Amino acid sequence: MQQLIDELKTKIIDTLYLEDITSEKIDENAPLVGGDLGIDSIDILELVMMVEQDYGVVIDNKEVGEKVFASVAALAEYIRDNRPQTADMSG
Repeated sequence: MQQLIDELKTKIIDTLYLEDITSEKIDENAPLVGGDLGIDSIDILELVMMVEQDYGVVIDNKEVGEKVFASVAALAEYIRDNRPQTADMSG
């Protein structure tokens, strides 16, 4: 699970072009939206697309999205529980 959390931190930085942020500076339990990273609803849409493309996990409504994007840890847990299972995936 920690590997997935670390991977997501890097992908969030890359997807949102957070140039002044390193993965070590992202608290996996801190709020993503409205937190220190300055992530807004437009950024969340970009993250939804990244999650769907990279992990095959669909976030299809606002209520799910609010829970999933509560923190990096919540996002990782949702991906772990909902992504398609293949033989080579671990987490």
